[in-house]
Amino acid sequence: MMPSLRSIFSTDYRCEHPPYTAHLVSHSPLVIYIKNFITPAERAHLLKLGNGTFTRSGVTTSSSRSSSNNNPHNHNHGQPATAHNHPVRTSQSTTLPPSDPVVSCIETRALLFQSPGTPRSHLEPLQLVRYAPGEHYHFHTDWFTAPGAHAGADRGGNRRTSFFVYVRVEEGTLGGGTNFPRLRIGWWCEQGIVDCDAEWEAGVTFRPVEGNAVFWANLIEGEEDGLGGGGGGRRGDERTLHAGLPVLAGGKVGMNIWTREGPVGEGIRGG
Repeated sequence: MMPSLRSIFSTDYRCEHPPYTAHLVSHSPLVIYIKNFITPAERAHLLKLGNGTFTRSGVTTSSSRSSSNNNPHNHNHGQPATAHNHPVRTSQSTTLPPSDPVVSCIETRALLFQSPGTPRSHLEPLQLVRYAPGEHYHFHTDWFTAPGAHAGADRGGNRRTSFFVYVRVEEGTLGGGTNFPRLRIGWWCEQGIVDCDAEWEAGVTFRPVEGNAVFWANLIEGEEDGLGGGGGGRRGDERTLHAGLPVLAGGKVGMNIWTREGPVGEGIRGG
């Protein structure tokens, strides 16, 4: 039995994982769609935590010390110290405290899903992102094309995996899907979640459905990135290019869960 809204806000809260179901969308790159990854009570709690703390989302792009980044589509999500406003990303975002018991429970679930041996120290703080009508995030990768600048050893290396979780979807929402233009449906497709009849050239678009999540691997294991500076011996997978499509009506709140190759450090993770 999943915790109720009353119990999740009480002092006797216990971490319990919902009976989610996973569907393999693509083997290479690895992309998995997860139904019921977070519960209604957890979603309500996350929204309460983030209430009043959202600010304009930032991106991290190439600087003088990372001029090797020549990918025009790579506008990486950044930490507050390096992020800045950019027209490619017009949403609002906020980070969630790792010390919160519900946040910690979701972190545990994400770690167990990808590998039971992944340390919690490899997780970045969970991030909520809110999209109002007209807001979007243009095509980008979550992994950094210039690891020496933003993914060095002191930051845990590059982003190994990503989850995007749909926390809230307003009634009547149009648009706002998550599009992977280089991904092709070959294993699983379900109408209402994926546009199964989309043109081949359009890639795959996941529609926002509350409680569900998309998980993918960002790096190709065993292939050198050739950029140095903490790449960890893994090359970023260009096929994970994706976008948060514009919300046409309504609104959505999503959550990013990013796992690095190594410990992110206290300065990033906090407590």
